[in-house]
Amino acid sequence: MKFTLGWLKDHLETDAPVSQIVETLIRIGLEVDTVDDPAAELSAFRVAHVISAEPHPDADRLQVCTVDTGEGTVQGVCGAPNARAGMKGVFAPVGTWVPGIEVELKAAKIRGVESSGMLVSEREMGLSDEHDGIIDLPADAPVGKPFAEVLGIDDPVIDIELTPNRPDCTGVRGIARDLAAAGLGTLKPFDAAAPVAGSYESPVKWAVAGDGNACSYVVGRHFKGVTNGPSPKWVQDRLRAVGLRPISALVDITNYVSLDLGRPLHVFDAARLKHKTLTMRRAREGEDFTALIEKDFKLDSEMTVIGDGDSAEALAGVMGGLESSCTEDTTEVFLEVALFDPVSVATTGRKLQMESDARYRFERGVDPESAEWGAEVAARLIQEFCGGEVSKPVRAGSMPDWQRSIELRNDRVATLGGVDVPSDRQAEILDALGFETERLNGKMSAAVPSWRPDIGGEADLVEEITRIHGFDRIAPVSLDRDAALPSVAITPEQRRASNVRRTLAACGLDEAVTWSFMGRAQAELFGGELPDTLVLANPISSELDAMRPSILGNLLLAAGRNADRGFADVGLFELGPAYQDATPDGQQLVAAGVRHGNAQGAHWSGKARAADALDAKADAMAAIQGAGGPAANVQVSRDAPDWYHPGRSGVLRLGKNVLAYFGEIHPAVLRGLDVRGPVVGFEVFLDNMPPRKEKGSSRPALHLESLQPVRRDFAFLVNADVQAGDLLRAARAADRDAITDVALFDVYEGKNMEAGKKSLAIQATLQPSEATFTDAEIEEISTRIVAAVEKATGGALRG
Repeated sequence: MKFTLGWLKDHLETDAPVSQIVETLIRIGLEVDTVDDPAAELSAFRVAHVISAEPHPDADRLQVCTVDTGEGTVQGVCGAPNARAGMKGVFAPVGTWVPGIEVELKAAKIRGVESSGMLVSEREMGLSDEHDGIIDLPADAPVGKPFAEVLGIDDPVIDIELTPNRPDCTGVRGIARDLAAAGLGTLKPFDAAAPVAGSYESPVKWAVAGDGNACSYVVGRHFKGVTNGPSPKWVQDRLRAVGLRPISALVDITNYVSLDLGRPLHVFDAARLKHKTLTMRRAREGEDFTALIEKDFKLDSEMTVIGDGDSAEALAGVMGGLESSCTEDTTEVFLEVALFDPVSVATTGRKLQMESDARYRFERGVDPESAEWGAEVAARLIQEFCGGEVSKPVRAGSMPDWQRSIELRNDRVATLGGVDVPSDRQAEILDALGFETERLNGKMSAAVPSWRPDIGGEADLVEEITRIHGFDRIAPVSLDRDAALPSVAITPEQRRASNVRRTLAACGLDEAVTWSFMGRAQAELFGGELPDTLVLANPISSELDAMRPSILGNLLLAAGRNADRGFADVGLFELGPAYQDATPDGQQLVAAGVRHGNAQGAHWSGKARAADALDAKADAMAAIQGAGGPAANVQVSRDAPDWYHPGRSGVLRLGKNVLAYFGEIHPAVLRGLDVRGPVVGFEVFLDNMPPRKEKGSSRPALHLESLQPVRRDFAFLVNADVQAGDLLRAARAADRDAITDVALFDVYEGKNMEAGKKSLAIQATLQPSEATFTDAEIEEISTRIVAAVEKATGGALRG
């Protein structure tokens, strides 16, 4: 919503500078986007006197002009046909930025003649499309004076970002009313409803069809004998200042009233109407409509049009039609001042992607009473600018019942708004905003004005009083505490998720945040056919139409995009939900990750190494440990789901409780996602993690053994299908007090090895606590390790 300072002062008696007005607007909740000062932007352009205009010696259509700028004489080459000696124009010196052509002027030779500046046209100034000649100023224009000041376009322009709940401020008068209520001046009286007497009955009538269309009430007036020439200069200047192009008196009136009073209007060329009745009705499915912007649209039956017989002459509340638009030849006019449903107007505009000043106001809600006074305001302006005769008003529909009163308790501003405003001041603010207040016992009754459809309850009155009184006057108050120290704000689940994020980041993975949905065809690569309950009814994109059953799919796609852009060695993880069904239990919190390319890049100390299933296992184990899970006790099985490579994947579990999947992603899945492999990944199910036993908030004391540990190596011959994890657990369980660690350091299959057998070599760490182990004690522990492994795996100690 743009307006100039001079325009604001038509409605507000004030001496406040622009800076104070802007500060007050922001304080009362009207956010100021920009403030433009044309005088500063156009300060380089000055009134100049053309002393002489001689033909260019080497160009038939150019003249060499000597110009008095008020600070001296300058020579410039000009190609305008109206350049002549004695005229006064607008001169731009060297170094000036010319906004209309977006050029910074430089001194130059044009066909061998020096040119140090230029006389400019309206188009070069960005004022209009006129470029047939340079600007020709009146003979009394003072030489050397800033052009913006002479032309009267030095008025600062304020642009407000208006929120949807403030329809009253879609016009300059509404903004002036708010400023006056805030104490920044006095609102000038405005007799909007002064009637304009009609001299004849309107030949065009209104009708509102009973088909549930968006129009509730409409007023019209007919005009004849009008002259649709240019609008007055002051109107054109104001429209240009806010970014609108003056077109003709009739069109400029509709735009001016819309901006000035927030009342959209539309005018039809009555001579181009085919019937004597215009009907508010629903559009027919597929009905054609050609808008003023010379674009064709297909309408649907949810939209409302203004029909002239079978043809749609306007799209209600959005834009008029081209066929009945007013031109310079128009002499007979029919005025439309209607009320339309805001939701219907907004829906129509969005469907057709059509923006207009009328839609901007109707979708916020216009003053119902403006249907009456808007017709009178427009009639006065049309007669003043265009002459002619005006008919008596014609109406259809019924005025909405907008009258309502709201009770406000005297203490409600303090209890809800947090600031104590005396009841007299409350009434003063509401009265200044146009409410009609009445004192009751301990309460106030406020009649809501017609231009405030956003006011619906007591809380809205509190907001109005508080914002005008000043949000900055609300004193900061500390919250009361029930205890000396605040309670813990983070839950164990939140702490666990944070720890897992830190752990995976420490493993060298980058955190990603992807959509919680993906394409259905891609989703079905992770578990087969997707249940209909996980398919979105209204997806934001056809490529994102299903809830993700696994986070891996989105991470693989992200890794593939990185690889396609030259970042092949990438590790990503994400912590978020995965969906199995639409029930609350069907959503799992999962930490998933992928590694694409090399886990270790090429280096002088060694060759590059591609990421493999063991890297994914290490990441999964780290996440389990970060989540507080029993990483040392997990078991490994080979029953990973189908989206993992069957021979290069596994499951980490505690009995039947699955904690994680890991391994190389199946090549068929990568082909379905169009990702080049190999890629390894993991999924850790945080909801399946056994609860950690709380041992108090303090850390246990650090215990360091004073005696040196003893390490013993063992090599066992076992069947080829024996898992190393089973052997390690058996060895560790042989003596849990003395054995602190067991690690696998060698696996051998091949030459000199019995068919179906393999060798697993482990190192056991024995830690004495009270005295150094004797040889007999070490031998006894070693014997128990061998016996435990033989019992658990059927293996034998190698000789």
